[in-house]
Amino acid sequence: MGLETGHRQAAGPVAADGPPGAAQVTPVEIGIPWLGFVVYPTHRRVKARNVRDFARRLRARWAAYCDGDISFAKFDADVQGWINHVRFADSWGLREHVLGQPLQVR
Repeated sequence: MGLETGHRQAAGPVAADGPPGAAQVTPVEIGIPWLGFVVYPTHRRVKARNVRDFARRLRARWAAYCDGDISFAKFDADVQGWINHVRFADSWGLREHVLGQPLQVR
């Protein structure tokens, strides 16, 4: 028990997450969401929402390229930007899975 507050102290390392004034203390072992990643003590993962949004955006950009609305350079820049973002996580298999899906030729 903490003498000043009367609360029991956590047994391990913890991290605060949330908006100012509403911090919630959580163990770092369950991961800390940060900039599109979930950071664990031993590794980083890309948030599932980030992957779903990119897969949807990839199909939309491909359709726009096939329709002639954007250039291949713009399409390629969008893909390379996402690859550059997720390379900071343990994501080699994820990149192969997302980018290995066939795109429909329009």
